[in-house]
This record gives sequence, C-alpha cells and structure tokens, in this order.
Amino acid sequence: MSSLRIFVVNHKNICSLHINNTCCYKIRASLKRLKPHVPLGRNYSSLPGLIGNDIKSLHSIINPPVAKIRNIGIMAHIDAGKTTTTERILYYSGYTRSLGDVDDGDTVTDFMAQERERGITIQSAAVTFDWKGYRINLIDTPGHVDFTLEVERCLRVLDGAVAVFDASAGVEAQTLTVWRQADKHKIPRICFLNKMDKIGASFNYAVESIREKLKAKPLLLQLPIGEAKTFKGVVDVVCKEKLIWSPKSDDGKDFERKPLLEMSDPKLLKETTEARNALIEQVADLDDEFADLVLGEFSENFDLLPAEKLQTAIRRVTLAQTAVPVLCGSALKNKGVQPLLDAITMYLPSPEERNYEFLQWYKGDLCALAFKVLHDRQRGPLVFMRIYSGMIKPQLAVHNINGNCTERISRLLLPFADQHIEIPSLTAGNIALTVGLKHTSTGDTIVSSKSSALAAARRAEREGGKKHSQNSEAERLLLAGVEIPEPVFFCTIEPPSVAKQPDLDHALKCLQREDPSLKVKLDPDSGQTVLCGMGELHIEIIHDRIKREYGLETYLGPLQVAYRETILNSVRATDTLDRTLGDRRHLVTVDLEAKPAETSSLLPVIEFAESVGEDLSQASREAVENGIHSACVQGPLLGSPVQDVAITLHSLVIHPGTSTAMISACVSRCIQKALKKADKQILEPLMNLEVTVTRDYLSPVLADLAQRRGNIQEIQTRQDNKVVIGFVPLAEIMGYSTVLRTLTSGSATFALELSNYQAMNPQDQSTLLGRRRGLS
Repeated sequence: MSSLRIFVVNHKNICSLHINNTCCYKIRASLKRLKPHVPLGRNYSSLPGLIGNDIKSLHSIINPPVAKIRNIGIMAHIDAGKTTTTERILYYSGYTRSLGDVDDGDTVTDFMAQERERGITIQSAAVTFDWKGYRINLIDTPGHVDFTLEVERCLRVLDGAVAVFDASAGVEAQTLTVWRQADKHKIPRICFLNKMDKIGASFNYAVESIREKLKAKPLLLQLPIGEAKTFKGVVDVVCKEKLIWSPKSDDGKDFERKPLLEMSDPKLLKETTEARNALIEQVADLDDEFADLVLGEFSENFDLLPAEKLQTAIRRVTLAQTAVPVLCGSALKNKGVQPLLDAITMYLPSPEERNYEFLQWYKGDLCALAFKVLHDRQRGPLVFMRIYSGMIKPQLAVHNINGNCTERISRLLLPFADQHIEIPSLTAGNIALTVGLKHTSTGDTIVSSKSSALAAARRAEREGGKKHSQNSEAERLLLAGVEIPEPVFFCTIEPPSVAKQPDLDHALKCLQREDPSLKVKLDPDSGQTVLCGMGELHIEIIHDRIKREYGLETYLGPLQVAYRETILNSVRATDTLDRTLGDRRHLVTVDLEAKPAETSSLLPVIEFAESVGEDLSQASREAVENGIHSACVQGPLLGSPVQDVAITLHSLVIHPGTSTAMISACVSRCIQKALKKADKQILEPLMNLEVTVTRDYLSPVLADLAQRRGNIQEIQTRQDNKVVIGFVPLAEIMGYSTVLRTLTSGSATFALELSNYQAMNPQDQSTLLGRRRGLS
C-alpha cells in the first residue's frame, strides 16, 4: 500500500492541494498500521480518488457528496458471471492492476479458500471504488440457494442492484428468487445480459424471458453487434453510437465509440433507429413528464430528441421501478463493462433518492444498520454497517437498540474485500466496516445513544398521533432486520476430544454471528451438538471453515432431513403434578385440548377458555405458554418440532405457593400425553427442482426423478435444452448432484429451493419410522 508515496512524489501539482497536514499525517499513520493480506500477489492501486491525475481533497476522498454515492449489489443465478463482472469493474475503475479470474482462484471478492477451490461465491464481499467522480460501494452476492440469506441481508442495505443474466439461459431458478427479494425491498435495478460471446447466446431470447418470467418491462438501451462467436461490441441505442472493442487489446480498456452513419452501417442504423423510437414510446407510456415533452416538441421527429432528456426520463422510470434498463456484454471477454459502470452512475439512485421514513425522526443523529459480521483473527469481530444518517468516527460510543447495550467503535475501515483501509470518519449514505463491537449481530440497529433513540421515538409518536409505552417506542425504531429462513438439514458434530469441546463451542458461536441461517442446538437425549443448515453445501462449508480457520478436526454425523410433525384429530388430556420440595407443596391440575390448527403455523396457537383466561395472572399465563412451547419442540414420533397445532386450556387449578416452573412442567407433560393419544402425521420438506438438460439425456433424468417420488409440473424448452420443473422430497434428493452428473455425462445442471412441508403418505411414513427404530 504505497498510496502516500504515490500521493507525495508522483504528482507535480501537489502544491495546489489544500490538504491539512494533520490529516495527511493521520492517513500516513493509518496506512502504516494497515497490513493487508493480499492473496496470490495481486496488485492493488491506491486509495479511491488517488488514482492517476484525479487528485481530490482528502475529505472528498473519504466522504464524497451523498448525490455522488451509489450503493449497489450484483445478483444473479449461479454461474451467470457475477464475480467476473465485479472483477472487471474493479480493473476498469483502477482499483486493481491485473485482471482476476474465477478459474484461477485470484479474484478480489472471492477471497475465502473455499470460494477459490470451488469457483463459487459463498460470502458477500463489499468493495469501495470510484468511477468518473462517483463513489460506488459494490457488493458481490452468492448465487447458490444455500446462501440465500447472504443475498437477503445485503439487499436490505442497498439502494440499487445489477441483475446479471447468462444470455444463453435467460431467467433461471435462482434469478427468480433474487428478483423477488429485490422486489420485497423495493430496489431499483438494471439488467446486464452477460456471456454474449457464449455459444447459444441469444439477446432476444434473454429479453423475452425477462418480460415473461419476471413480469418486468425491459428498456433496451443497447443492442449487441453479433452474437456468440461473432460478438464484437454493442450499440448505444440512446446516443445512436457503436462501441467496438479492439481485438488487439488484451484487457478491454481500449474501445472506440463511433456515431452510426448511413454510409458505413445502414442496416445497423435502421435497427438502432427503430429500437430508439420503440424505447421513446415505451418510456413516454410510463412517464407523463416525458410524454408531454415528446408529444409537444418532438412528435414529428424522434431523432431530434436530445439523449440527455431521454436519459433523465429513463432514470425516473428506473427509480419508480416501473421498468428495467437492459444492457449487454461479455465480462470474461472484457466487453461492455465500462458502459455498465456508466449506467450504474446514471440510472441507479443515490442514498438521498431512496425514501426512508425513519430518517426524519433522527434529525441528523446517527442511525445505522449492522448487516453483516465477520471474524478476523487479529481484529476480532468486524461489523459491516450501512449509515442512514449522522456520522461514524473511531472511538465513538454507540447504542445497540436490539441488544439494549452500549459499545465503543475502536477503528473505522473502508471495505475492500479482504483488504481494509483505515479512515478518520464516514458520513450518511456510506457502507462502513467497524472494529470493536463485540455484541452486535446481523440485523441490529445502531444509534448514537439511548437518549437519542428515545427522542426519535417521541418524534415518531407525535407524528403518528398515537400513545406508546417507552418499550414500544424503542421497537418502532428498529430497522427491519433480516428474515432468517428455517434450516432444512441437520447433522451431529463432534470435537476430536472432550478437551476440545469449548474450542468447538467458541468456533460455532463465531460462525453463528457471521451466518444467522446456521443454527446450533444440543440434543437433550444424547448430549451431542447438532448443526442445522440450509443444505448439503452449507454444512460442508461450515465443517471446512471450522477445520481451516479454527484448526479443529471435527467429525460430522450422517446428514439428516429436518422433518416436522402434526396431529390429525382433536384430543383432550388431563394431568396432575403433586410435588413437595422442602416445606412447600406444589400442586397443579391441567385440563387441555390439542387439535389441528385452522391455518398453517410453525408455533402452537394458544387459546384460553373464558373461565380460565379471566382469573389467570400474567406470571401463570407465561408459565403455561412456556410449557406449551417446550412440549411442541419435540414430537412423539421422531422428536421433530410439532407444527399446525392449536392448544386450548380448559381448566387450570393451582395450589397456593406453587412455582411457575411446576406449572410449566405440568402443562408440558399434559400436552405430551395429548400428542401421544392423537393420530399423528409426519411432514417432510418438499423442494422446488429445476433441471436443465439436453434432449438426449431427458428420458434417464425423468426416469430417475420418478424413482425419487418426484412430481413433474412442466417441461420447458430453453434454446437447445429442456428445463424440467417439478417437486421432489428433500430426503430423496440427497447426493443428487453426483447421480445427475453420471446420468448426463456432466452436461446437466440443477437448482433447488424449499417449497413447503407436505404430509408423507402412510407407506413412506411407516418405512421412515421403521428405519429410525432400526427395524429396516
């Protein structure tokens, strides 16, 4: 990191800079303290803003104007080219001096050993860089379904997104998932049709799939010049120019931008004019202000409409999320990435253009959301934060509303994948990396102090015109965190020896803070530690990380499916608990009814009969609820959680002096008695399956799915391939990737996503129970 040396020596116009000497000294000190781990000898450039001759004041480098900030994410299906696109973006922005490659394992954002070995993205990585005077905070997200939570928590803090598509496949299974996530968070996005050089690439097919499957309105801002092997550049529809990349250029930095002329490109000019006219009409339909302009001044001839006016209207339409701009290129072949960067700055919103209701309550005080936690061996927990208002500085004491605790930020860093640059402050709109927050987890809301939070709550209450208690005032200020999906796989994990158990517990605790979709519990019968995860790959990666990062050789038990249980009929049970402990007699009699719930619910629905509910104290009511919840954690058949059940308490007789723990124990025992009497049903997780296979191998794939209790919904045609869409039980799909590779000679791919839980048929249920009891 020779940023300062470059800064002082290489630039002759240094005398014109008005930089405070003390600030310079701070940066020098922080750069000396910084010892970044740079993998595989990659060359990195200097601080953002210190690149080439573009020298700015130190304040503008660290805190650019909010209007010039773009917080964006790259999202897509597996293997659409997210990481390669990110790598090219970093290279052209001047942040790296050599092009990284996923296949070579030397990309900036895939810095974990597991990512480099497998060639996939597992953790989202944040990168900060500059492009033409704009500060871009970019996050590369995973495409694999096992890591959906990574995408979810990053989208929560972004202002815009780039959806990357494989031009030969169009919209794929995981594309739909991430698109729905972006819809949920109301994120404006632009589409980049990548891999235009790939055999089978079709611009029109990809655009049509966006229109049909995503129900979006694509705005074609570019047209490809050639497809597959003939792809050599793109046409800018808005400006009627062609961009041709030089075949002699190895890195794609050299390209020519030429206006389209009747003399040299008559056919291309005609296509572009038609596309531009269609684009103008499309935007005019969606934007009234632009429609008035077009109908008024330019109704006779659309060619006279200035590009700037059209770009402004496209920006408004994109921010309103009524349409999505579409661009194309080939990241691997270094074509079309610079126009994508221009589109990011031109069409995606700055932080001040997103409307966040809670900001008005803080009046400029600090409000930030912790959206990711990483553990670093030297620095401890690193917390990624999106700052919505106020400023963060090192040594600042902050209040965590979720944890109701105050902590101190020791250092503040600018994230650059696995390199971090220390900075003196960061303002609203930026993404920061903080050191020193030991109790902050994913989804926590961070404010400057408890009094600041309560003052903001009072403002919210005045504006809402409602009376709230102080407790609910604090709750109103919690930024919407991240919805954590329920795990579908679990297996036991054992340390190499009993002495290593505390080390394993520490490793799992750290990994859980990083990844909330990983759940760890203790089996009450065997005393074993149980890992619960989102899929085979998820648990495999966790196991690998424990070995590499914490030096523990752990042993995993066989992978098991997370079943659920429910009841089919209504049953009533009564139980009495009579115990004398010391000189106190604890006597409870419970009469309750368990029945199937009317609506699907993970937690039991609790009702109190009128005769009971009126007389019950708050402490007794909580004890009853605790007893019901603890009884439903383990069902009578497999010990799996019980769902879709409603419990009605008909009578509760409590002897004076009886403890709440005894009430809970009696209620719990009574429910277990009721569940054993009822007709029971096992529910198994059902997965959405999408298999992409060539016509030659379609029959063996369908035959194999039939043996796996698969239910085929439809078979679509995608270019030369067939796409099989259906449902299959999770228990039948374990190890499917190996089988599919063997069946199709490695040519097929598949994507899985949890659909819902469905009842097993009696024959499969009895087979499963027999296997669990060791009878078959």
